[in-house]
Amino acid sequence: MRDTIIPIVAPARAHDGQHSHAQPSASPRIALTRREFLRGSGVLVGTLAFTSIFASLAPSRVWALELQGLDTHQGEVLLAFTKQVFPHKTLDDAVYALAVKDIDAKAKADPAVRQQIADAIAKLDAGAGSDWSKRAPDQQASDVAALAGTPFFETVRTTGVVSLYSNAMAYAHFGYGASQGDGGYLYQGFNNLSWLPDPPAGDSGPIPKDS
Repeated sequence: MRDTIIPIVAPARAHDGQHSHAQPSASPRIALTRREFLRGSGVLVGTLAFTSIFASLAPSRVWALELQGLDTHQGEVLLAFTKQVFPHKTLDDAVYALAVKDIDAKAKADPAVRQQIADAIAKLDAGAGSDWSKRAPDQQASDVAALAGTPFFETVRTTGVVSLYSNAMAYAHFGYGASQGDGGYLYQGFNNLSWLPDPPAGDSGPIPKDS
């Protein structure tokens, strides 16, 4: 494979209740490399959308994720499953791949998790009569809803809720600047999230100040 690719790596995220100190004006850094081949159990490959905010950060729109615990098909199903659990129409697949990466790491480290994922994906494929990741979105949604509360669903949900939303790529997509030192948003535009409604001034209350 001679095309330049973007290797999907987990961006910095907050851990154990600590806040990220990423600056809202800073674009998420995407490391680049030229690879002759990809090693591992499997690989996911995708393309950044032309409208993606990440497309301008790299000389190539192609991204790839090496899998160490799962095969390519399992990664593709996990990607589609995660998109149904956390639906965002404009969120790039490259961000969803971060969740797949973390689930893959768990599968590599724990044979029980790997077997859980393999069994669940085999069941999904059997119910679809073929590759579940190619199933119509509405049918996928019904299948995912039917698995709510199962160990496999919880593995995807509990991993994805951190992987998807606590990283610089998600911050850039959703317009969240993370904390900016001790001041946070108090003096640097706490109400600049365009996807939230603006409350009436009377309901906002005063901005607390240091005594």
